[in-house]
Amino acid sequence: MPVLKAQHADAPALLALVNGAFRGDSARRGWTHEADLLDGTRRTDESTLRTLLDTPGAVILKYCDERNELQGCVSLQKKERGMYLGMLTVRPDLQGGGIGKKLLAAAEAHAKEQGCQSIYMTVFSVREELVAWYERHGYLNTGERLPYPADPRFGVPTQPLEFEVLEKSLR
Repeated sequence: MPVLKAQHADAPALLALVNGAFRGDSARRGWTHEADLLDGTRRTDESTLRTLLDTPGAVILKYCDERNELQGCVSLQKKERGMYLGMLTVRPDLQGGGIGKKLLAAAEAHAKEQGCQSIYMTVFSVREELVAWYERHGYLNTGERLPYPADPRFGVPTQPLEFEVLEKSLR
């Protein structure tokens, strides 16, 4: 199935997918969740998704099955440094089936189409298995660390959290 650009009409499905894959008990069916790192059930809200869809230089790519049911997504935003990749999400019961790889490849292709020389992201430093997955896909740990900007609307940290910045050259 092709990876397509999400539209405003996709916001409710995107919201359910992202929140269900990252937070709460439903997320624990997959391996990429943050349910043990943050108490709460929201990773994002509809307003944030809609704002992202309206932001110049930003896009959410979606992967749907043959019945047009949302299976995964990734957000991208062109910044001075390069293309910022966030919210790579695959439905928990489908993780490990290649959807994440397809979304990652589509994200990198989109970044190249937009003239970006690199693509980068932030990942919780304690998520060693997720960092390793990105490293297997050519992302390098830059050594840069950023504080986690805790927002109680999107969960309360259960431990001290920080991000590490991973980056991949697209040249």
